[in-house]
Amino acid sequence: MEKLTLQEQRIEFEAAKKIYERAILKFHGVDGLDVYNISVPFKRNGKRYLFGRVEHREEWARSWVRLFEETGQDEWTVVKDSMVYTLEDPYISEIGDELVMGGTHVQYQSGRYSTFFGYFFRGTDLHNLYYFTTGPNKMKDIRLVPLTDGKIGVFSRPRSTEMRGKFGSESMIGFTVIDRLEELTADVIENAPYIHGIFGEGEWGGVNQAYLLDSGKIGVIGHICYQDKDENGGEVKVYLNMAFVFDPTTRESSDLHLIGSRPCYPPGPSKAPYLADCVFSSGIVMRPDGKADLYSGIGDCQAGRITIDYPFAGNGHLV
Repeated sequence: MEKLTLQEQRIEFEAAKKIYERAILKFHGVDGLDVYNISVPFKRNGKRYLFGRVEHREEWARSWVRLFEETGQDEWTVVKDSMVYTLEDPYISEIGDELVMGGTHVQYQSGRYSTFFGYFFRGTDLHNLYYFTTGPNKMKDIRLVPLTDGKIGVFSRPRSTEMRGKFGSESMIGFTVIDRLEELTADVIENAPYIHGIFGEGEWGGVNQAYLLDSGKIGVIGHICYQDKDENGGEVKVYLNMAFVFDPTTRESSDLHLIGSRPCYPPGPSKAPYLADCVFSSGIVMRPDGKADLYSGIGDCQAGRITIDYPFAGNGHLV
């Protein structure tokens, strides 16, 4: 049976989707600025936090990452005097008792965009994280996940025009294992062997948050993307929320499916017209009722939450 294109999968998803709640997140303490492409919410010392990308709507690649504390239902307030990181699109992993926060650092030369890298910070004190390593040149979506044997899984995401010629898709996802955080280097990430069969012709995407399951497998929340045209023939980037399961022993992936799209969230603006159909996954938080809250950036100017069915059903529970 021929595999459906991503556009065809999207049509099937929109017809059958079950969204139980939807909300736009409100952010306090950063008036006049957008907060989007947030990390997944996490708990520290009994409080819930997230990191968010903070930026002026009319500016590009001039953002900061700030720490926000939950102060109400879908409301978050910037933590006063918290560290300001010159990063984009923050993400977190909890490795042992340490929090690892990563983000994309864009570099300029003589006032012009030059390149970008993933920067990583770590520590046990949320308010005193230490910069400790850097990812490969021009690679985003590097994610870490603790494994059952105490080692650390590392997902990579190389993307280039050369990739398309070699693999058909614009990006690949790689996976490797390290014994401890000190081994996380650009070379290790760059050389992570690829997981084949994730993206189709012309597609790209990456891992946003990875979860160890009690089956020993890894549940992945990510994004999967393609180029489309709007009604006027203009180019549109389509970013969708997706999930799949990865077995670190056999290196096989399975059950890749869509879990969210822009229409799943409340209506709202976008930073630019070509980003109007974009959702950039943050991750899921389990609810007492067994469903999952999926957090996501929306249109590169807002962040939202939708409640969905547990995306890894049949493959184990989150550890």
